[in-house]
Amino acid sequence: MEIFSGAGGIDAQDWATILIRMFQRYCERKGFQTKVIHQSFGEAGGPEGRIGTKSATLEIKGNYAYGFLKKETGVHRLVRQSPFSAKKLRHTSFALIEVLPEIGKKEQGEIKIKDEDLKLDTFRSSGPGGQYVNKRESAVRLTHIPTGITVSSQSERLQGLNRDKAMKVLFAKLYQLREAEKKEELKEIKGGITSASWGNQIRSYVLHPYKLVKDLRTGVENSNVEDILDGNLDEFIEAELK
Repeated sequence: MEIFSGAGGIDAQDWATILIRMFQRYCERKGFQTKVIHQSFGEAGGPEGRIGTKSATLEIKGNYAYGFLKKETGVHRLVRQSPFSAKKLRHTSFALIEVLPEIGKKEQGEIKIKDEDLKLDTFRSSGPGGQYVNKRESAVRLTHIPTGITVSSQSERLQGLNRDKAMKVLFAKLYQLREAEKKEELKEIKGGITSASWGNQIRSYVLHPYKLVKDLRTGVENSNVEDILDGNLDEFIEAELK
């Protein structure tokens, strides 16, 4: 699962961090294992000095984890009184979620990645405030030159293990790209496909002036926003699956 902060500046970065926690809590409830492979932090702000997230990649393992979570792909919208505004103004923030399956050896064999098509950069894993998680340059960033796709991993202490994690994400992204191209070819037969663009909001989370979470695809609504942000997403996920 990849989470990207969108329009909304520091509020959007804070929203991305809230979403990371929401999905981690959902996975705990389902018995899934989660690990943050990569997290790019934003600037600290607000009276509490909260640090937001520009982007993050989570590895999720568990029975049917992809099946449950794949429909979370899309734009999640937050409306609230901004904790970063001295006047407590109402603010709208966006974050994009992308959920990718781990690609098996058979599918990996269908996707050819040439060594000369890969650019490898190493850097030091860093946490909020620039604190180094690891003094050595063990974190890895891979760029697939033909497509421009970039993936990173910083969760492991050894550079080789981080490269393996990053390669898994890259295979998943290239596989998704190939499948999207196939769907594009069939579009005239099956109708248009929906892309995970900023205009494609799948769910709104309103904290002010009233409290309501509404899924724009299924029409499911729930006013217990705190419970939902604590990971109680079953009602929304089951409705979308049905």
